Amino acid sequence: MSVIDDPTPPSPTSPAAQADPVAKVTGKTNSRGRHTGLFRAFWRWHFYASVVVIPVLLVLAITGLVYLFRFKIEPALHGDLMRVEASVGQPALPYEMQRFNAATAHPDDTIVSMTEPGAPDQSTRFTLTTPSDETRDVFVNPYTAEVLGDLNPDTTLSGRAIRLHADLMGGRIGDLVMELGACWAIVMAITGYYLFLKGRRARKRQRDRGVRSAMLRSTHARIGSVMGVGLLLLIVSGLPWTGVWGAQVQKLVTGAGTSMWPDDHGALSNPTSTLDESLPHSHHVVPWAQEKTPVPTSPKPPQADGEVSIANVDTAITVGAHEGLARPMTVALPADDEGVFSAIGYAFNDPTKERTVHVDQYGGDVASTYGYDDYPGLAKVVSQGIALHEGRRFGTLNMVLTTLFCLAVIASCITGPLMWWRRRPRGSGSVGAPRGRMPLAASPALAVGIVALGVFLPVMGVSLAIVLLLDRLVLSRLTATRRLFGATSR
Repeated sequence: MSVIDDPTPPSPTSPAAQADPVAKVTGKTNSRGRHTGLFRAFWRWHFYASVVVIPVLLVLAITGLVYLFRFKIEPALHGDLMRVEASVGQPALPYEMQRFNAATAHPDDTIVSMTEPGAPDQSTRFTLTTPSDETRDVFVNPYTAEVLGDLNPDTTLSGRAIRLHADLMGGRIGDLVMELGACWAIVMAITGYYLFLKGRRARKRQRDRGVRSAMLRSTHARIGSVMGVGLLLLIVSGLPWTGVWGAQVQKLVTGAGTSMWPDDHGALSNPTSTLDESLPHSHHVVPWAQEKTPVPTSPKPPQADGEVSIANVDTAITVGAHEGLARPMTVALPADDEGVFSAIGYAFNDPTKERTVHVDQYGGDVASTYGYDDYPGLAKVVSQGIALHEGRRFGTLNMVLTTLFCLAVIASCITGPLMWWRRRPRGSGSVGAPRGRMPLAASPALAVGIVALGVFLPVMGVSLAIVLLLDRLVLSRLTATRRLFGATSR
């Protein structure tokens, strides 16, 4: 969000004004005193932030839209695997029979979980791991137990979108870039709101004068004024995923006796693909808050006659249904002779109903249960924030608002550079950055706020210090860089 105008009345143009891209718009001359106000400083930092943020926000918004509509997109692309025909009243075959056929079709792979169909026309999904540690989803017709085929969930459109959304498919470096963009988006939102409020009269004057780009600026400002609130909300709710902020905060809160995710003595720790949330007609294998926890065991009991009652997938589904788990359930299979079946009710639209029931594979008794009510207070807040971030907390309303937000982000990312392109000083050898110097010495409260923001968001704090030092010690001292970046002399 930005406002391309200065709130004070314009003065006559001059050669100095023509050399200053800000003065070119506002009519102000390039005197040193003109560069010390908050408006110009915030405008300049809004420009800096946009250079970092716009590419990241575009990726996040576009991939976020794909993620929101994954339940429509993937079945449309892979209808032969994910859709089945069912007659009214036709009963589904036992899941154990379906599991057996999936295992027979892929004898070298290991089945780690099964997800129930979410509707009568959906197939059953079995998630397998290959000997090379890749993930493979096998789809089975629940009415005939026919294996329909398989695919790698990480290579679907939704899978690629969520990988881009998470770390640009760049691992640690990509995650750091995404976190950097998210942090600077906070700067862009804060400075944008300041410009929006302070520049409203100037924008009106431009509209009244019929300035060519006045409508574009006003449109950008209005979209940003609404989008900024959602942007801040999504950034805060997405920070727990980040590699630096999320990891460091988890260490701090753990030391204080709480956690962003609960310590279930028997919850499942993400046994399949790390991208399971991107799959159609499904969600995470386990609730996000429970992904970091260990699994209980079910030791084989001694029997005098050597016979032991063995549970199976159907047993786990039956026990989970008896315990009131939300459906469709996902069942994680035992990894060895001492493992348990973990029946997971994800409660897609309501995190308060998240619950996992661990079923002893010998006899089918409940080994342990764990759910939202057992979470630490912070983990409850994070779970609610994640559901809101993913557009599912309030059902259709949440999805519609999140969709509109993504579209608003895309619009802002287009109108911002377009305004810069129209106002850029042609032939001046300058990128057209607004001139302005942050008055930190004259505004102690501003200095304290910047330091606090940098401490709270360490990735942004480091980058902010680098940019400040460059702006003060390098860009403003050298003639070439001063002209290129519009830096003011000290």
